[in-house]
Amino acid sequence: MRHLPPLNALRVFESAARHRSFAAAGKELFVTSSAVSHQMKTLEEYLGLSLFNRSRRTVTLTPAGEQYLTSVRHAFDEIEMATQRLTANQESNVVKISVAPNFLTRWLMPRMARFQALYPDVELEINASMGLLDFDRTSTDMAVYFGSGEWDDIEVHFLRKVMLVPVCSPRLLDGELPLEKPEDLAKHTLIYVSKRKWEWENWLQQSGVDFISARGSLQMSSGQLATAAAQEGLGVALADSTLTSREIKSGKLVVPFDIQLDTHRAFYLVYRKQRPLTIGMKAFKEWLMSEMQGNESGEIPEET
Repeated sequence: MRHLPPLNALRVFESAARHRSFAAAGKELFVTSSAVSHQMKTLEEYLGLSLFNRSRRTVTLTPAGEQYLTSVRHAFDEIEMATQRLTANQESNVVKISVAPNFLTRWLMPRMARFQALYPDVELEINASMGLLDFDRTSTDMAVYFGSGEWDDIEVHFLRKVMLVPVCSPRLLDGELPLEKPEDLAKHTLIYVSKRKWEWENWLQQSGVDFISARGSLQMSSGQLATAAAQEGLGVALADSTLTSREIKSGKLVVPFDIQLDTHRAFYLVYRKQRPLTIGMKAFKEWLMSEMQGNESGEIPEET
């Protein structure tokens, strides 16, 4: 017979230790803070030592509490993953995916017909989202992240580096102020992504232009809006060469200077760490990685 402490008290302890608050733990577990306090006293009496330092408004873990939390959390993680492995429907063909709006509209949507032709039995449920997900608290199966690739507690698969090139409407090239060299950008409006204003500065430096005073500037909240503004002839934007390959190929956008800026960031496919992949998830992962890594130009291959 195993000699285990009260299991419900362990669950309450993990929550209280994680939040460093009895009140927050009670809110999460739908009990009162006094009930949490009672459970902790029961657990401490069982163990014969103190797990928390208590003050009027806060609680902190004792050294013994910190040590115990590590072991309890690991045990709960193992139980949770074992339960998911048993209950997950490995035959599921439905995949819930979260992607950034720009990636969704400019890269994924134009290629959806190709995925559907290859995997007609797989159903994708797609959500546009800019933020990071807590896979412990969402029904989303997979996501496409943009960043450095340094995220904890998730599986991360590299897809493609993000390289920026200047893009504009072909009308700007045909106007009275041609773009023949990078210095000519001083005669045009530069379109910035408000949170990434450094990108234009870095591109100009890489192009050998120390400083220019552009005729004007236009700030947009996202790369998607900046690219759309450039397509409307409002100025010149820096855009990812992969995401805009469709517009460039069709002539809606042109690249006046084929000078790429390495952002040192990339697109990644992510999902919960050690999660068994369903049939649908495996299909989407294999297809996405093949599309992004196998076609270096980023263009949509012609149908055969």
